[in-house]
Amino acid sequence: MNTAAASDPLATLYRNHHGWLQGWLRRRLGCAADAADLAQDAFLRLLASPRQFNSPPEARGYLRSMANGLCIDLWRRREVEQAWLQTLACRPEALEPSPEQRALIVETLLEIGDMLGRLPQKAAAAFVMAQVDGLPYREIAAQLGVSERMVKKYMAQAMLQCALIEAGLPG
Repeated sequence: MNTAAASDPLATLYRNHHGWLQGWLRRRLGCAADAADLAQDAFLRLLASPRQFNSPPEARGYLRSMANGLCIDLWRRREVEQAWLQTLACRPEALEPSPEQRALIVETLLEIGDMLGRLPQKAAAAFVMAQVDGLPYREIAAQLGVSERMVKKYMAQAMLQCALIEAGLPG
């Protein structure tokens, strides 16, 4: 065995816990391929942001928590993709986007969903009513039971979140 690999904490963590994590994910997801992908993603994240663990149970707890988050992300992505595919099914074939465009659209929808999740409920609702439904601020204000000035504030909050996403900064 390579002595560098033997002294590398991540290599040891991978060797000791990868099989267990992949099995845990396989039971949770019911799919060996998805489990393998997410287990690999978990260790890639540890490679990018190394951590020290004091015990095997601590390492497994952390890996399980991270893997659970990865599962939720996977399910959310699939939910958005399914909704998008249902929307596409209603469109004429000539207007159907390419696979690359589909991937970009799904990624954008996920980013918008995350952005909306960071906003207060009324701010998110105002953004959707303005951008998706095309309602004027006056109607949005009436539906939300707030002033037009508050709707403008909500829209400013949403636009700030959009700008942060565009800049690649956390919200």
